[in-house]
Amino acid sequence: MFSLGQNSLVGLVVALLLALTTSVTAQTETAPSDVAAAKIKRGPVTNLPLPRYVSLKASKANVRRGPSRTHRIDWVFTRKSMPLQITAEYGHWRRVRDIDGAGGWVHYSLLSGVRTVIIQTDMLPLAVRPTEATSTTAHLELGVIAKLEECTLDWCRLNAGGYKGWVQKTSLWGVSAEEIRD
Repeated sequence: MFSLGQNSLVGLVVALLLALTTSVTAQTETAPSDVAAAKIKRGPVTNLPLPRYVSLKASKANVRRGPSRTHRIDWVFTRKSMPLQITAEYGHWRRVRDIDGAGGWVHYSLLSGVRTVIIQTDMLPLAVRPTEATSTTAHLELGVIAKLEECTLDWCRLNAGGYKGWVQKTSLWGVSAEEIRD
């Protein structure tokens, strides 16, 4: 039979506890990408990220107080291609909000995945390249809706009325600050 002295037994217990603690710590620590993925809220219907941006497919969309046709219409969106932010899902309904924060529930068939943005700076220069030291192809007025093509961390490429170019992301509504699009 194997026997241990008191000091050896205490040393063994300490070593086992240390090994156990290290193992538990290693299992609970997660990589930064895992933490970011865990923070993304997903829609219960589509499993797409919430909030997310879409655009208005129709030229007229009833905005309801709740997610069904029996709920009262609070107002009507009348600007086709207007960017909207989806904040919730329920069946075929999406809770959306516009640039002013106004919103409600809209049937999903009235929404499009085509991405658009609203210009928030008057006479915004549309640059040839994503840098401030480049020529300008056009100037966009406040409130113009443009199609979103691609984005880097600070710049987005737009198509507005046939004019294409880059603008700083901070001058747009309809794209999140951390969003990168190819």
